[in-house]
Amino acid sequence: MARTERQNLSEPGRRSYMPRVSVDADAFGAFAEGAARFMGTGKFIVYMTVFVIVWITLNVVGIYGFKWDPYPFILLNLFFSTQASYAAPLILLATNRQEVRDKLSLDEDRRLASQTRADMDFLAREIAAIRMNLGEIATRDFVRSELRSELRDLAERLEASATRDA
Repeated sequence: MARTERQNLSEPGRRSYMPRVSVDADAFGAFAEGAARFMGTGKFIVYMTVFVIVWITLNVVGIYGFKWDPYPFILLNLFFSTQASYAAPLILLATNRQEVRDKLSLDEDRRLASQTRADMDFLAREIAAIRMNLGEIATRDFVRSELRSELRDLAERLEASATRDA
């Protein structure tokens, strides 16, 4: 009978007796990251140290003879166990979210590097084509030297024709 009830609960369309809780994943993730970030600070360690010292002092000395932890520090141990059982999943959630962000950032960096590489290759090809075409174009120095050579030849011809006429 118990097996049938479990099967019925897991079948689609059947109503589950578990209450459904909807949690905004981003808001909860941001909370987890904040908690993990705070637990990794010196301020948290100082606060916890002060808390433990106050707890031990008040429980050993007591307030007007009242000690709320009748067994030596069992309640404090339970408090730390509860804190650890909540802290570990929060830290894991924060780590997982950071890994997702790092992966997205790495993918974007790779895409950008690939685009930059393609742009550099294109520009290198363009510069090579320009250099090849410049080899066929007369430069200013080349034109000047050719003009000087032609002027010398022309001056020599003029002198030769002037000496022949004289």
